[in-house]
Amino acid sequence: MMTLIVAIGAQNAFVLRQGLRRHAVARVVAVCALSDAVLVAVGVAGFGAIVRRWPQAITVAAIVGGLFLLGYGFLAARRAFRPSSLNAGDTTTGRPVLTALALTWLNPHVYLDTLLLLGSIAAGRWLFGVGAVTASVTWFVALGFGARLLSPLFAKPRAWRVLDGVIAAVMISLGVGLIAGW
Repeated sequence: MMTLIVAIGAQNAFVLRQGLRRHAVARVVAVCALSDAVLVAVGVAGFGAIVRRWPQAITVAAIVGGLFLLGYGFLAARRAFRPSSLNAGDTTTGRPVLTALALTWLNPHVYLDTLLLLGSIAAGRWLFGVGAVTASVTWFVALGFGARLLSPLFAKPRAWRVLDGVIAAVMISLGVGLIAGW
């Protein structure tokens, strides 16, 4: 279960970046944790039954999710080739929250993980769902607030390039894998 939550995806990469920047971390962590809780609850409540009635939903989600991840991966690759140092960037609180909402609710990979995979494993087992939500909240808090411990390292442009390069490689690999698998 923890591997679904800890897997570095667009949402986790954004939480890490916000934590490193020390910008709107509490709001971003709250949005991601609450969103995951809702999605896990819907999955445990029986979303899998809908998929059993319309199995093409998995194919559609995989293709759309793959395209989304490819796009995010290419954006990370572009950042990797444009070195930048750790900076405060946008200081408004609305933009990071909106980005966190978009990376959560517009990301089909999140639906694949929480609604389909976790939902089919947990199907009606609410204690399992509580464990998944607890793991999710723990992960987002640790990632968002723990990232600050790495900020001295990320004061160097090269560290950002490496991080964005790794994120790009993972996102592109996942995107290709989702699309190729269907």
